Amino acid sequence: MARKKIAAAIKAGRVLVSDGAWGTFLQKKGMQPGECPELWNIEHAEAVEDIGRSYIEAGADMIESDSFGGTSFKLKHFGLEGRVAEINEAAARISRRAAGPDKWVIASVGPTGQMLVMGDVTEAQLYDSFKEQAVALAKGGADALCIETMSAADEACLAVKAAREHTKCEVICTFTFERTVNGEYRTMMGLSPTEAAKAAIAAGAHVVGANCGNGMERMIEIVREIRAAAPSTPILVHANAGLPHNVNGTDVFPDTPADMAKLVPALVAAGANIVGGCCGTTPAHIAAIRQAVDALKK
Repeated sequence: MARKKIAAAIKAGRVLVSDGAWGTFLQKKGMQPGECPELWNIEHAEAVEDIGRSYIEAGADMIESDSFGGTSFKLKHFGLEGRVAEINEAAARISRRAAGPDKWVIASVGPTGQMLVMGDVTEAQLYDSFKEQAVALAKGGADALCIETMSAADEACLAVKAAREHTKCEVICTFTFERTVNGEYRTMMGLSPTEAAKAAIAAGAHVVGANCGNGMERMIEIVREIRAAAPSTPILVHANAGLPHNVNGTDVFPDTPADMAKLVPALVAAGANIVGGCCGTTPAHIAAIRQAVDALKK
């Protein structure tokens, strides 16, 4: 039986659980500083698949893919810009195997590092880069494309449009916010959660939200603002395991699985429909979130 659309499952009343961090997991499996994470889809496919499977076994309804830096602009840093299609298709295919027939693959699409406002790149160049990645991820078996960690509306909207116009995938678009001294939330480029959500929806995103930058507690405030701006659009949250502390040169994320799980009811009450993790989260965090989500039904 074909999987339902994610938005349809949410409309039917389900609260869904997403996965956790991938980058730190790859490091635990031996990825060295300076290595290309996306090349692991080719050279260490079994290790990458194990990450996805670990989150499925923890109770995730969906998993991402090892493709966050999979645009030509990012892969160029490693001399791999000519292998965009190969690498991204492999990334989606690996997550598809790990997810099995019943769970969703929401393939990761991160920012390019290029800024339109600075004249680094043209809109056409950005669009074409996102198109190339999106087509490959869809070919590899992605159900949705998770355009994430965005800070600029123009780049995010070009990614959404490229995905919508060249694939049949659902499109998720999340931004990263930081709290200002005034207690408001803004992206690095100055967008509020309201502005970011409205721009992504206007471009065609099926799901909007926030990832990285904040722990679960601050995500509650962000989700509340997005929900006020977008009353009927599904919202996804990938929260960090708290705000990091630097210990001997290493970022340590303090929130335990129990710490994150206890905030799930408030996050869902604020308007979140999909709850998962970002930096510092592990399968144990996702298992705790799964239990918290399941408890909401009782």
